[in-house]
Amino acid sequence: MPDMWNDLLSCFDLKPAVGIDNIALVGENQTLPYHRVFGGQVLGQLMVAARLAFPDKAVKSLHTVFTREGQSDTPIRYHVNPLHEGRSFATAAILACQGEQVIATAIASLHVPEEGSQRQSLPAVGPLLGPEYRVEFPLLPWEARATDDLDSTAVAAPDYTLWMRTPPVEPELGAALTAYATDLTLIGTALRPEEGISQSGNGTRFLSAVTTHTLWFHRPVRSDAWQVLRQHSPILADGRIFGRGDVITEDGQLVASYAQEAMFRLRS
Repeated sequence: MPDMWNDLLSCFDLKPAVGIDNIALVGENQTLPYHRVFGGQVLGQLMVAARLAFPDKAVKSLHTVFTREGQSDTPIRYHVNPLHEGRSFATAAILACQGEQVIATAIASLHVPEEGSQRQSLPAVGPLLGPEYRVEFPLLPWEARATDDLDSTAVAAPDYTLWMRTPPVEPELGAALTAYATDLTLIGTALRPEEGISQSGNGTRFLSAVTTHTLWFHRPVRSDAWQVLRQHSPILADGRIFGRGDVITEDGQLVASYAQEAMFRLRS
């Protein structure tokens, strides 16, 4: 098993696809102990693909639909179709493909940051948690801290707060790495009120799969500085989970928001 941090960074090093006429890039997959591609990897690669297509602009939103499960033994090809490019804004449709199969579709919107009024309204994040609150997730190759345990089967409110910080990294990868992390704990957050199950029961107690994931970037993101992922799930209904969250810096700046829907089926 390679070093997971450098393995992930190599996945974000997209290369031009050989023999493809339009804007197409190829990304490798993480080396993981199971055959599926983690959705967070796809989100991060979509962010990189959009940025490479419009290098003078920053991604302001990414709306992704996961159409089928990706296989880890096949690289993913990203076809970028620019829909509009002006001086300030740009939009592109992106297909993530393995062979002839589409595993995800996305619309990326980009923008040249502008000077203007600044306002935000959200509760304070509180002080940074100490190292005694360190937590580990199998798919998160960097430092994280939390007061709650998402593997606990005790009933709790559908809220979760995670502090995290990556190793030092180039600033242009900050948004992609943050996007990767936003796919990690929303299902677990939504399951906290459900008695006797937790996120660790996926595949045994229940089946789940992310169907859609949207990100909005309000300000530049540095993943290698402490940031807070503060999450809440308002509903679980009709076989689907919905959750949303904010990404906030240690000094209280809201830099991104996100929302996710996932399939949820209890196993009999």
